[in-house]
Amino acid sequence: QVWSPTIPQGEADLLVALEWAEGLRWLPYLKPQSGIFLCDTKRIVPPFACLNRRPGATMRYSRETPAQMREHVAEGYAIDATRMAEALGNERTANVVLLGAVSSSLDFSQAEWRAAIAQFVPERTLSINLEAFRLGREWIERTRRDGPASLDEEAAARSAASDVPAAAANAGAAAGALNAGTLDAGALDAGAYVPRLEITPAWCKSCDICVKLCPERCLRLNDERIVELADPARCTGCRLCEWLCPDFAIRVHLDPAAAGAPA
Repeated sequence: QVWSPTIPQGEADLLVALEWAEGLRWLPYLKPQSGIFLCDTKRIVPPFACLNRRPGATMRYSRETPAQMREHVAEGYAIDATRMAEALGNERTANVVLLGAVSSSLDFSQAEWRAAIAQFVPERTLSINLEAFRLGREWIERTRRDGPASLDEEAAARSAASDVPAAAANAGAAAGALNAGTLDAGALDAGAYVPRLEITPAWCKSCDICVKLCPERCLRLNDERIVELADPARCTGCRLCEWLCPDFAIRVHLDPAAAGAPA
């Protein structure tokens, strides 16, 4: 039996959010003197915030930084859970990364947490989910001990934890964080990046959502009813297709443009 009480503003002990703006929106519900805020830095920008969809355009989206957030809470953490899960090979384990970070604030043993994960995730994904849990747990313990890390330090920590070559992780740190929506789009120079779509055919369910809602009409379903980029020149890298895909089949990358290449 599940009890779901309504928590009034200012009475929540712990607030966990999978998206940056949504997490900030619920901050008033935390206890001001002791509440703990834990939020994935992933940013899901709604369509109305992307009237100008070119890379580098200013978005109508929350501009608060993690440092500003921490000024308003007793204890606050901005964790790049989506990127950590992606480095493990399955972005969908980001919620378990968050769970690992949450676990250090609740009075249950790690063995109990692992048993619960084993009970609720598919058996074939148990290993990667347990690893995601471990990464989240270690991240929160390290952050509490040493303080928030820089972007480069986070990239190095992720590469070490997931056996990703450190040089590759550091080289793509800024672009990678942008791909996950964790940096302000204003940090991009217009024309400095070229959009690239990574499509996983096995995950595409032919729902056609991305095709119908693409603002530039540059997607289509092929003869096998799998989404593909029909007109790369029209793609602006707005990431709406990635955000709207219910099966994580599309990933948008913003690759640095080649020197002298047309934007």
